[in-house]
Amino acid sequence: MNGFKSIVPVLLLCFLQACGQIGNHNHQIIKQMDFTKIKNIKVQAAIEAWQKGDTTLWLSFFTTDTKLLDDGHLRDFKKFSSEAIGHERFITIDKVENNGMNIYGRFHSDTWGDFKTYFKFHLNKEGKFYQLEIGQAKY
Repeated sequence: MNGFKSIVPVLLLCFLQACGQIGNHNHQIIKQMDFTKIKNIKVQAAIEAWQKGDTTLWLSFFTTDTKLLDDGHLRDFKKFSSEAIGHERFITIDKVENNGMNIYGRFHSDTWGDFKTYFKFHLNKEGKFYQLEIGQAKY
């Protein structure tokens, strides 16, 4: 039993070290995203799908030939969607313009870090998005 008592502090120290409780470690509080600023229900639903990482639902809001402009440069929309969803997300939605079609906010990318961005949606007569403009925002 004495051997067990002497190993308990060592195991506790290892557990705390692995959990990040020792040293300079901060736990972030994850808040529920507030989508109420987005008054356009189609944009709101698309952004919610993006945030959830639901590629199938996200793509269902767009035409099969959606045009993606990334800081003005043409990119493959489906490839971008499949690579970014689940690895990129809005941290905050700071402002909404153009009747809810333009979304600005702080954004996190596992690859590029945190930055301000915009998503500008373009809707066709059939109710599908045919173009999406994204890029770094300055506001």
